[in-house]
Amino acid sequence: MAVERTLSIIKPDATARDITGKINAKFEGVSLRIVAQKRIRLTLAQAQAFYEVHAERSFYDELCEYMVSGPVVVQVLEGEDAISHHRDVMGATNPANAADETIRKEFGVTVQENSVHGSDSPETAAREIAFFFSQVEIAG
Repeated sequence: MAVERTLSIIKPDATARDITGKINAKFEGVSLRIVAQKRIRLTLAQAQAFYEVHAERSFYDELCEYMVSGPVVVQVLEGEDAISHHRDVMGATNPANAADETIRKEFGVTVQENSVHGSDSPETAAREIAFFFSQVEIAG
């Protein structure tokens, strides 16, 4: 396994409930190091650009509106096979289908308000990390 980096977003539903520390403890519990982190409030233009890949889907506008509804925590996680480990600890997109002890099972409310976002491939991770962070902001 190789050391990888992945983007993680703690979504507005989770920041509103003050559970970012609990979520980050889950990441650290599977040996993912937080090497960059910032709490921001996305603009609608930023949310639309970030989720542009979904622009043709029916949920796009609602997703973008949700992502600007409150602050988010964007972060870069690093570790062995980080993308896969991150996705495993997040759980299925729908909290009702997520495995026990995953973030989405424990903290997710709905398919949209599922507390976290994570990159799904090395290519996506590189693009998503660059969207939010310059190389100088990543201290690995």
